[in-house]
This record gives sequence, structure tokens and C-alpha cells, in this order.
Amino acid sequence: MALKFSCCHLLSTRKQPVKVNNSIEKVRDLVTTTNLPSIATFPLNSLHKGNWVKLICGASFEDVVDVRNLSLVYTLAGVDCIDCAADAAVVNAVNEGIDAATAIFPIRRPWVMISVNDDQDLHFRKAEFDPDDCPIDCSRPCENICPANAISNQGVTTERCYGCGRCFPVCPYDKIKAISYVRDAAATSTLLQRDDVDALEIHTNGRQTSSFKELWNGFGDSVNHLSLVAVSLPYVGDSTVSMMNKLYSVLENNLCCSNLWQLDGRPMSGDIGRGATRESIAFAQRLAFAKEKPPGFLQLAGGTNAHTVDGLRKLNLFQMPPVYENSTASNSNALIGGIAYGGYARKIVGRVMQSEGGEIESYPDHLLMAVVQAMTLVGGVKSYNITCS
Repeated sequence: MALKFSCCHLLSTRKQPVKVNNSIEKVRDLVTTTNLPSIATFPLNSLHKGNWVKLICGASFEDVVDVRNLSLVYTLAGVDCIDCAADAAVVNAVNEGIDAATAIFPIRRPWVMISVNDDQDLHFRKAEFDPDDCPIDCSRPCENICPANAISNQGVTTERCYGCGRCFPVCPYDKIKAISYVRDAAATSTLLQRDDVDALEIHTNGRQTSSFKELWNGFGDSVNHLSLVAVSLPYVGDSTVSMMNKLYSVLENNLCCSNLWQLDGRPMSGDIGRGATRESIAFAQRLAFAKEKPPGFLQLAGGTNAHTVDGLRKLNLFQMPPVYENSTASNSNALIGGIAYGGYARKIVGRVMQSEGGEIESYPDHLLMAVVQAMTLVGGVKSYNITCS
């Protein structure tokens, strides 16, 4: 994907309910000149074509300012879905970010997805320690390694911690512990009845289906208006497809929409480096050609980053239709529906967003830089070029 960017004024003069600024105008110009497929493309169509992109804010990430700004930036970049914690304040922040984005440019709204878990799960935990217990001369490796800037000499900022676990092994005094939790089905059902929540994701470890069934049944009719239900699961070897079929047998009795399987390769690791994406790609390769797998789109997650698309291309998995007898590309969905980006997506715009704090559109130059970074990532899947003239 080509990246061409220069500081020139916007040719368009359409009026918008946002204070006019040269950098805001450049953001509008970026969206206009890239001709984003997502301006008019319905998210479900993106899954069929294989160019679906989901932003993962984090199932446990609850910093509402960052969530709002991430949602604003990635809506302008053309994502199809924004996945967030099943918390009312966080959902509000996502929708506020989307509203702010559409006030800058009338792009179509991405789906809003909330994430829950049926049992203990890495994505649903927080680090915790008492800073008074830390030796004065500690070099604080936990603070240096935290990708969310959630650790300081005051301890862990709970709303910023998303449970990656990198701080646990580096503490020289073994002072940090993990606090796990399970989202409440009744509270989640209330959220699902909101008009501004479109999708649900259930994280499961795949060991057994009883807790999954209890959670799903607990939602009752609250899932009836959803546009998508996703199940996020790890690779568990040869029993993966069998597990998926068992989970689908639970879902199908009350499934009123499309479903998706999130293939969680190496959880919360995409920001670490190039190699982090290998497990998610390998997971996708196994499932794309697996026989007797249940219905549903396949989407990569867990370790996804700027190298994921290239890895899929090398295996002929990127936006490729399945090969069946008596089938044609015109009536077949892509083998892989799309990609979800979490830690890496947050990292590439995080430095810009945190440099000033507050609403990012109040700092238009920083908004422009963040949108360019986001478009560079999303454009690799959406196949659009970034130009500003």
C-alpha cells in the first residue's frame, strides 16, 4: 500500500459542525481522496469480501478518554467494528468517538461490539499491587514494560490495565498479582438492548461448554436485534473444530444473525514485534481448510499487526474465495473474513493521543497524525491508498 502525504490545503469547502482548522480540513481531504470503501460499504459486506477490519479497544480497557479518541480516529480510518468492554461508560465513550468522527466527515458508522467471557480468561483480568510494599530502590521494570502506561509509583491505574500480564514475570519481588473476573450476564443483557450496541463477542477457553451455554442462555431475547455474534477462542489442537461445533450447537437455537469465529493466536501481543502474528496466521491456515467446521466467518486476532496481511498473502489466504466443486468466486465468501487489531492499533496512535490528553480533535495536528497512522494500518486490508493533495 502506498503512502503519500504532503501538507497542502483541502480543496473541498463543505460545511461541517466542527471548528474549521487546516489540519481538520486535511483529515477530511484524506477521507475524501482515499475513497474509503467503508464510506458506503455495510460491515457485513466487508466480511463477505474479506476486507473486514475490527478495532479492539480491549475487553478490560476502560479509560474512557482513550477509548473515545481511538474510536474517533479509527472510524475515520474506515474500520467496520469497534470492540470494547461491556461497560456502559465505555460503550458511551465509543459512541461519542464515532459521533465526533461523523461530525468531521459523514462516514458510515462502524458496528459497536461488547466483549464478555464465560470463564476465567486472560482478557478479563487486572494487575494489582500495593505500591507501599515496593522497595524504595526498585528499578520498577513493571512500569517500563507496561504497554498501556497503567503502572506508576501510585500502583496500577485499573481502568488502563487490560491484562496483558507482561508485568507479572518482571517484578523482582513477586509483588504483582492478577485479579480475574467474569462479566455478569444480566448487566450485559441490559447493554445489549441499547440501540447503539450492534454486536456481541464471547471469549471462551474451549475446555468445556457448560459455562458457555449458561452465559448464552442467560442473555435470553436481548441478543435478538444484534447484527453479529462472535466467539473468540484459542487453538486447542486437533479438537478445535470439534469444540467449535459444540459451541455452535449451543448458539444456533437462539442465533438471529450472522456469526463469526475470532481466531485468537497469541493474545495481546501484536505490539511486541513482527513474529507475534505468526500464531494467528497459522491458526487461520488450519481453520480455513478444515473440514466439517461450523458456519461462520473467520477473523484473525491475537498478535495481529502490520505484518499480518503479508503473511496471509504468502499463504494465498488474503481475500481469497474457497475452492469447492461447482462453486465460483462470485458466490463464495472469502476464506478469511478479516482482521482485528488491538495492541498494535493502539500503539501506533497512542503516542500521539497521549501527548496532550483530552479530546484529540482539540489538537487537530495530532488528530491528523493519528488518522494517517490508522489509515496506514486499515488501508492494508481495505486496499486503499493514502493521498493528500
